[in-house]
Amino acid sequence: MYFDEAAITVRSGDGGNGAVHFRREKYIPHGGPDGGDGGRGGDVVLEVDPHLNTLQHFAHRREFTAKPGQNGGGRRMRGKSADTLRVPVPPGTVVRDADTGDLLGDLTEAGQTLVAAIGGHGGRGNARFATARNQAPRIADKGAPGETRRLKLELRLIADIGLVGAPNAGKSTFLAAVTAAQPKIAPYPFTTLVPNLGVAELDRDRTVVLADIPGLIEGAHQGTGLGFEFLRHLARTRVLIHLLDGASAAPLADFSQINSELALFDEHLAAKPQIVAVNKLDLAQARAHWPALQAELQKRGYEVFGISALTRQGVRDVLLRAARKLAEAPPPPAPEEIPVYRAPIDEKAFEITRGPDGSYRVSGVQIERAARMTYWEHDQAVERFQRILEVLGIRKALAQAGIQEGDSVFIGEYELEWSD
Repeated sequence: MYFDEAAITVRSGDGGNGAVHFRREKYIPHGGPDGGDGGRGGDVVLEVDPHLNTLQHFAHRREFTAKPGQNGGGRRMRGKSADTLRVPVPPGTVVRDADTGDLLGDLTEAGQTLVAAIGGHGGRGNARFATARNQAPRIADKGAPGETRRLKLELRLIADIGLVGAPNAGKSTFLAAVTAAQPKIAPYPFTTLVPNLGVAELDRDRTVVLADIPGLIEGAHQGTGLGFEFLRHLARTRVLIHLLDGASAAPLADFSQINSELALFDEHLAAKPQIVAVNKLDLAQARAHWPALQAELQKRGYEVFGISALTRQGVRDVLLRAARKLAEAPPPPAPEEIPVYRAPIDEKAFEITRGPDGSYRVSGVQIERAARMTYWEHDQAVERFQRILEVLGIRKALAQAGIQEGDSVFIGEYELEWSD
């Protein structure tokens, strides 16, 4: 099976907790607060590895979690930040948010990276909370939680020239004839079940990359067979070589059907420069079709070559003509770094809902993060959280919603008891 799609989940690391600690040294009985900050959680980064050409490695592992930052310590010791988790992907990987469908990145060049999930920042230690009025604060922050994102990966091969044609037209034989690629070749339809790449040398200093796209059948643009999977690989090619089986019962019908599938999938595919190579002229039936095919296709405005990929007759001429068309084609757009898309969010916004048991739930980005970062065992930390409720207007909103003494309030994973 060829893997050109994958769904993965990435989780960045939580930030390390800030420390509540006081200086304890001989002859210094009243040392001040010296709790250090927590370290930053690790990011998850997708990085292009030029040695990969499929997404097959994601069949065995679909979840990637970065390590958390280390907790802070005494003597203002900051916790160590976690390393970035790098996830290798092949060149040509398109990254989308699996939940929204938003495009996050188009990774085409070796070493290109995309930050898929940002690590949580470290919590502040109690040394950061010391003031003239509170010289011994028993308060610190826990680390901020990391992000969890579901990603959809799509692979679109990067090649200069695409080989298209009906099943068994001889694309794999052509690729083997002009490159060092070794695709599976046999005299029956659908031999090629995966796209193959090959590098052809034009001279000592120039090469081109060719992609052998498995034979397209009627309905490929609607996903018939593996139509979508194969057609998308042609998106990055700049020139097409259309292989026609000259020994077919109806070569012109095959030609029209393939071009129709290209146009129906993406009108830009059908508009790409295209050279036609009528293959299998080593067979008598193909030689009989050749004069009429050449005349008809030239009348339609195509450059036509008669070849035998099996005996390599004429294949070099086709390759060199395609290379010249490639040189004449507009250059591909330069790849751009695409930042991780994040829809604008009002982090201070919140929502209050009532449970069937009479409890209340407060939902919101900032308040849930604050609850997660609070040391509930320290009274001063709890008082600070109550001030956050006041500042965000949550206390007032709960009172307006009719909350009573002793009612339960859920914020994130925490259950609190309401008290006036």
